[in-house]
Amino acid sequence: MSALAALPYGRQSISEADIDAVVAVLRSDWLTQGPAVPAFEQAVAQVCGSAHAVAVNSATSALHIACLALGVGPGDRVWTSPNTFVASANCARYCGAEVDFVDIDPRTFNLCPERLAEKLERARAAGRLPKVVIPVHFAGQPCDMVTLAALARAYGFRIIEDASHAIGAQYQGEPVGCGRHSDITVLSFHPVKIITSGEGGMALTQDPALARRMQLLRSHGITREADELTLSSEGPWHYEQQLLGFNYRMTDLQAALGLSQLQRLREFVQRRQALAARYDQALAGLPLDRQHALPGARSAHHLYVVQVDEAGRPRAEVLQRLRAQGILCNVHYIPVHTQPDYRRLGFAPGDFPAAERYHRRALSLPLYAGLDEADQDRVVQALKEALQA
Repeated sequence: MSALAALPYGRQSISEADIDAVVAVLRSDWLTQGPAVPAFEQAVAQVCGSAHAVAVNSATSALHIACLALGVGPGDRVWTSPNTFVASANCARYCGAEVDFVDIDPRTFNLCPERLAEKLERARAAGRLPKVVIPVHFAGQPCDMVTLAALARAYGFRIIEDASHAIGAQYQGEPVGCGRHSDITVLSFHPVKIITSGEGGMALTQDPALARRMQLLRSHGITREADELTLSSEGPWHYEQQLLGFNYRMTDLQAALGLSQLQRLREFVQRRQALAARYDQALAGLPLDRQHALPGARSAHHLYVVQVDEAGRPRAEVLQRLRAQGILCNVHYIPVHTQPDYRRLGFAPGDFPAAERYHRRALSLPLYAGLDEADQDRVVQALKEALQA
């Protein structure tokens, strides 16, 4: 009997139409800085209900220019969730700002509004309020943005939604990315995300001034627009660097793939939601905790995370048993503040206990649009055996 195929926790779904879209760009006159990038931006903006979209080479780059566009710099403070990939915090450090964290809600696994309110009150008394807060829609599950926006108005901070997991998710009947409760929303198109452009990211905003600043920042701070020039033009080749920017541009190859993938966004999200519902039903009654949604929130289900019972078999052993059967579960995430680079900044284990307890128990099961029911049943059976062995 042949060995069963390995099942990753996530993977891309590439169609012939996707391949054809990339090949068409290869055969065109533009491999970069051509028409595919603005077409992708316009399409994502329309899907998400945003006025402006700025495509870049990664969500990390999008987070960086979002911070810069909001004026983050030395002496400022940026807060985010410890239950995220390191980029959600690193982006502020790139700007020279100080980073801190807000512990998570143990039910939603997202930044906890109650812990945020408490921390804000202490920070106001100490004169150390944040300039920006970056909530993370972990696993595709929207945060409590109504409460966070109310706190932003009360304490005067700006909001960048890290929606790297959440294109296609909905909150209060609107798509994540519409910007109703934030200044900027960041999306990711890494291959394991809902749709992919290979690598790539995007920053969405309703504010034209923020959008224009991010456009400049992604491309060396250079403009050729006649109404933006401050020096006398030397001719049609004239350009000006008006601020210190970066080469964060997305290529037309990436944009063509992303635009093709976007046509299947609804299909991908619906499939993920159906698979998540099957997991919910199949795993009911097992000693596991799962992520809870807020009222009015609908997850895009980038990840399907369970938490093992600390009184039972250790998570590491469960994961090892699953991997031995070719089920390549993963852990999302190691709390950022426990990383060696962050410990050197003064953070330590115990600082954010809810995130740390979550991490000790968390296990990401395979979930992607191409996962079929038979393979999902295989995951469920292997998990049951690993928990009961």
